[in-house]
Amino acid sequence: MRVAELRRQCGLTQSELAAAIGRTASWMSQVERGIQPINRLDVLRLLADGLGVPLQALQPDAPTAPEPEATDEASPNDLDQARLVISGHSALDVLLEPRSDLRAETLPELRADVDRVWELTHVGRFAELSTVLGPLVPRLERASRTAPEGHRSEIHGLLARTYQALAAAFVRQNEADAAWVSADRAIRAAELAGDRLGVFVGIFRLVHAFVRLQHLDQAEHAAATAINTLARHAEADTTAAEELSVVGSLHLALALVHARAGERSAARQQIDKARAVAARIGVERNDFNLEFGPVNVEVQAVSAAVDLGDAGEALDIAKGLDAGELSVERRARLLMDLGRAHSQRRQFGDALQCLLRAEEIAPELICGHVAARAVIRELMLMAGRTASKDLRGLAERADAMA
Repeated sequence: MRVAELRRQCGLTQSELAAAIGRTASWMSQVERGIQPINRLDVLRLLADGLGVPLQALQPDAPTAPEPEATDEASPNDLDQARLVISGHSALDVLLEPRSDLRAETLPELRADVDRVWELTHVGRFAELSTVLGPLVPRLERASRTAPEGHRSEIHGLLARTYQALAAAFVRQNEADAAWVSADRAIRAAELAGDRLGVFVGIFRLVHAFVRLQHLDQAEHAAATAINTLARHAEADTTAAEELSVVGSLHLALALVHARAGERSAARQQIDKARAVAARIGVERNDFNLEFGPVNVEVQAVSAAVDLGDAGEALDIAKGLDAGELSVERRARLLMDLGRAHSQRRQFGDALQCLLRAEEIAPELICGHVAARAVIRELMLMAGRTASKDLRGLAERADAMA
């Protein structure tokens, strides 16, 4: 590829081009020297956009995407209502007229509502999630300021969990700026609740928002700082399993950052550290809705390998992997990543079957997931007019027609 030549024509340094597309300068150097191959169409397209050239300037045989149809309005997003909820201050009225109107019997109801928020988040039912959050977030924000002192810590904890769910949902729907806001609020609420581990969970959500924004330097800083601080406290044999879950999840988040930057050795090092933590726990857990354990680590290892373009490694890791006890979300995510891996290897029939199986168990999650829609769109581009009925139907349901 003519990357170096095109970059110089644009008057960009390696560091400037790398920053523009959310990669590191070392990755860019390896690409230009032919050490780092680019096997993924989405990464190739990202590089072409950064250079301001057509995709075919980098790879002449790349499929040509049709021009998008003009539209006067943006497509609706399932989380539009939730986005409005976090726009501004949700409890302005109680700032002007402080009052205590929280009844003790309300707390079980609030706990159940927050549990429901996470149930909807895990299965990707974002339209319903948005409807639930509309009244819940303002209610919690008011209660955190007006409840009797004896209840405020718990209310702040419920608020932190709610914002953590919002951050996770916004990331999956590619609303990274809203995810950043939600994660930041989760961190603050956890601190006010006196929940030190909840603060680190909020940072975990913040890292994923930074990754989605392609702010990999910020993502790496946030994850590494949290790990360096918390890991020292998790070395003791008596460390609680929930704390180990947070440490292991942060290692996986940092592995994601390195994978998106194309840094293979660093990503694998973090995966190995997460494996070591998971081995100490020995079972699958869902502390703080992080879903961490030995099998979950391997699921994330598959995803990291696909991000790195190492489709063969991803498929090898998945061999013999029993994900039957994992949540619907994680099982669907694994199938989606296997679909991406098969697509990278031009095994389009296998890719489609994986995506259809994922849709069968989690239709809303797959049809609304950014990565799933990207691979479906790529399959449509590759198939062109020969696209099968199953593929066309999937693309229509996911609004991913090429």
